[in-house]
Amino acid sequence: MSEAFDTTVDAFLGGQVMLEQPTKGYRAGLDPVLLAASVPAVEGQSVLELGCGTGAALLCLGRRVANLTLCGVELQHQYAELCRKNATANDVDALIYTADLRSLPQDVTARTFDHVISNPPYFERTSGKASPLADRDIAFAGDTSMVDWVDAATRRLKPKGWLSLIQKADRLPDVLRTIDSRLGDVAVYPITGRANRAADRFILRARKGARGPFKLHAPIPLHEGASHVDDQPDYRSEIAGILRNGLAFKLPD
Repeated sequence: MSEAFDTTVDAFLGGQVMLEQPTKGYRAGLDPVLLAASVPAVEGQSVLELGCGTGAALLCLGRRVANLTLCGVELQHQYAELCRKNATANDVDALIYTADLRSLPQDVTARTFDHVISNPPYFERTSGKASPLADRDIAFAGDTSMVDWVDAATRRLKPKGWLSLIQKADRLPDVLRTIDSRLGDVAVYPITGRANRAADRFILRARKGARGPFKLHAPIPLHEGASHVDDQPDYRSEIAGILRNGLAFKLPD
């Protein structure tokens, strides 16, 4: 690999998942772990991840729920190769395709899935400065619109299948504008660092062909207390269980 793709191997879920990822460029953090933990998948179901990167969300989900049929799509071939390598290293069966979500391979378009998950780029390409690292810039912005992401996900869902995505809080209006009559039971779960602070990210769930009302839930804090007081981790016990033990993120109905 080039210098930009020197890698480290990092532990997720308390070491249950070991992820090789670039030293520079896009590195998985908290968001894909929370996303994976929130997906209401059960044994025997199928899951497609759009923009799977090096596999953090897909592999964390595959570790938590047994016997899933896992499929990932990643635009950048270096990341897709790392994802395949990571799946093998973690003994998780997953088919990973190198493709643009706007032109998915026939093997993907011929199928539908019980769940489609995604952590779309945080920024619109029309705003902000591009990263000097091309792979990082694609991961955080790219040239696909939020409409592209949600439409591709919706098309690949089975009837009554679930869309789950995580995104920055300021992109919520963009995400909601993309949701059309094909999706219902839309629920937004704001996530904040601490109680009584503004949310900085959210998880959204929606179901294909459902007709339930929109729900905006109370913010979910990640940490105990009003501020960080020492060098010890202060995640709430529920969040610590997700990050260290691979437990489910049990979101309210």
